[in-house]
Amino acid sequence: MYQKKNETASVAEGTVFSILLSISVAHLLNDTLQSLIPSIYPLLKESFQLNFTQVGLITLTFQLAASFFQPFVGWYTDKNPQPYSLAIGMTFTLAGLCCLSLVTHFSGVLISVGLIGIGSSVFHPEASKVAYMASGGKRGLAQSIFQVGGNTGSAFGPLLAAAIIVPFGRSYILFFCLLALFAIILLTRVAAWAKANVQLIKPKNSKGALPDGLVLTKRKISISIAILLVLIFSKYFYLASISSYYTFYLIQKFGLSVQSSQFHLFMFLAASAVGTFVGGPLGDRFGRKYVIWFSILGVAPFTLLLPYANLFWIGVLSIVIAFILSSAFSAILVYAQELLPGKIGMVSGLFFGFAFGMGGLGSAVLGALADRTSILYVFHVCSFLPLIGLVTGFLPNLKSDKYRSA
Repeated sequence: MYQKKNETASVAEGTVFSILLSISVAHLLNDTLQSLIPSIYPLLKESFQLNFTQVGLITLTFQLAASFFQPFVGWYTDKNPQPYSLAIGMTFTLAGLCCLSLVTHFSGVLISVGLIGIGSSVFHPEASKVAYMASGGKRGLAQSIFQVGGNTGSAFGPLLAAAIIVPFGRSYILFFCLLALFAIILLTRVAAWAKANVQLIKPKNSKGALPDGLVLTKRKISISIAILLVLIFSKYFYLASISSYYTFYLIQKFGLSVQSSQFHLFMFLAASAVGTFVGGPLGDRFGRKYVIWFSILGVAPFTLLLPYANLFWIGVLSIVIAFILSSAFSAILVYAQELLPGKIGMVSGLFFGFAFGMGGLGSAVLGALADRTSILYVFHVCSFLPLIGLVTGFLPNLKSDKYRSA
């Protein structure tokens, strides 16, 4: 018995890829279901006779519900671990999907997406914490595996919507409830492992001490967190222009059908999934600051070119933009976790929540701007957002040169 216990502990101390894969698949299912919302915007716009401001309000409602509770959920579960909240969060998503397939008024749409948003706000902090627990010290890799599931799900959503919901009607959202039920079963199994391995969340380090022995003042840590949030603003305001309005942009500028425009959105989101997987391991190897800098600022030349490109080059540029830009989030999140050790759930909730909130606010603001100007003008304005990545230069290096070259 003693030997078996030691073997279990040894496995727990290493990278637990079975758990990382499970939580990544759950993230895939979660974000597949969430991505159905923007994917059916053209259908909702026609069914309920909505303007772009109302389309933006749908996203704002979803993103606020998905963002507001996340830091509080993370803060609470840091103090009182609640691994089974993973399955509870997916139950909210299931309820929202059922409602969205049946509602007959715009207010019902807002309630439905709000329920899905609440499910997301419960899922992400605890799921990110499980990825940290299963990382075995390879935090960037673990977060990338977790994130690539979400980005892959976001890519599949538009394809599934184009193949099932757009041609057959909104009631077919009910079929996606089966995915939510499967996710609940999977997350229940993950929760059982997390409950048995709560010791893998390390206690808070000494005040101001970071993993590599670097000591930062509270003020420097606060400034660094603020810079990271500014970078999240830049990234997710730009992504809001793509996720909410890219299909409208392609339809208006090039006369594409809804299904053709959804294919272009899928290509963007698929490239995002690949970029997400690359960013975390590169951060482990070379230092997260450099990955963040390249990801945010490095995408600027391509975003500035996109509004002037023809359909072929828009496809190429959007893939390059997605790949580079998506590599940032895992690096940003792990960087923040290293700045505030011992507060993994709260940090995860704060950054996931802020990202969702900026996405929702961006969608609402850009929708209102589109109503007053045009979708084409919106893409011209958003092309300058990655230049904000210049502020990355003010972040401290959390890893020594010796470590990076090892």
